[in-house]
Amino acid sequence: MAYYRRIGAVPPKRHTQHRDPDGGLYYEELMGEEGFSSDSSLLYHRAIPSAIVDSTVWELPDPATEPNHPLKPRHLKLHGLFPEAAADIVTGRRLVLGNADVRISYVLARETSPLYRDSIGDECVYIESGAGTVETVFGALTFGEGDYVILPRATTHRWVPDGEVRAYVIEANSHITPPKRYLSRYGQLLEHAPYCERDLRGPEAPLLAEGTDVEVLVKHRGSTGIVGTRLVYPQHPFDVVGWDGCLYPYIFNIRDFEPITGRVHQPPPVHQVFEGENFVVCNFVPRKVDYHELSIPVPYYHSNVDSDEVMFYCGGDYEARKGSGIGQGSISLHPGGHSHGPQPGAYERSIGVEFFDELAVMVDTFRPLELGEGGRAAEDPGYAWTWAGRGPR
Repeated sequence: MAYYRRIGAVPPKRHTQHRDPDGGLYYEELMGEEGFSSDSSLLYHRAIPSAIVDSTVWELPDPATEPNHPLKPRHLKLHGLFPEAAADIVTGRRLVLGNADVRISYVLARETSPLYRDSIGDECVYIESGAGTVETVFGALTFGEGDYVILPRATTHRWVPDGEVRAYVIEANSHITPPKRYLSRYGQLLEHAPYCERDLRGPEAPLLAEGTDVEVLVKHRGSTGIVGTRLVYPQHPFDVVGWDGCLYPYIFNIRDFEPITGRVHQPPPVHQVFEGENFVVCNFVPRKVDYHELSIPVPYYHSNVDSDEVMFYCGGDYEARKGSGIGQGSISLHPGGHSHGPQPGAYERSIGVEFFDELAVMVDTFRPLELGEGGRAAEDPGYAWTWAGRGPR
């Protein structure tokens, strides 16, 4: 996030001596994006952050995907993937959809996760339900229902749920940021943006932990794609006494998004909340809808000629999908090359409606999405035919 925070003990001048009460040096680490050319933070460790004592293979869950071929819209029922809670939010994820730019997973978990670091890209984790704490090298963040948790690439962290947590996980191969059109040239959120810096929650204090020979799971790039490694550190990586900068994990709650509305139906970009390389994240929140006397509040039929559209339905009653079987915990995938829009009857029923009570997270990708094992397991095979009322001959 491109605004400055300072937490804990840092020296007056960067790249200078910073000593503990006994006179020993703290070890300065720069965590920065795009080489040395973009946002960064400086962290001050009690131990050398590069020191490791072991490295072994971490066998990742099945990363394979299958093309959406033959082409059709799909409905995936994510709640059916977990009749019981998985182990944790990191190792229990099931891959639903993915391409070379982004992977979407789902998990129901109740246990504390291992220490984990995604070295491929940023992660955006939407909390569908439940609460807990995500502990990071920058400090701890308390999360709850409706929170987006943004974790910059290579942030060591672990999830500590308070009971069951349902999480919708967006893993990027890039950074995830607010949309550029909402930012000044210096990175401040502008007046027309649907949220501002006051809505963002960052770490408030260092999180210091003790321990030796501490294991961290690392997801990273390999010659055959995404691979995993178990690194063992001689000292606990949560040893940062202070940090400052513009790169750190933060939380934004979907209820703090201020919807942009108009006299006639507004296109999906007005609902955008984040963006990554070749994808965007939008959210549809409860809101007043179109107020032209002849307006049709539900979306018009549209062909996404450049993108696949993924909707995760996580609250309220989504007007345009009534009658399709879609409900809480559903995903709809409407692929590029296929015209889609409201279910039969929704177009007419929406006339005169003044308010939509709906909550959904949308990911639009600019390369085709493929189905992961979780997506294949969760599919409702009849969804594609719900506009016509009958299936294939």
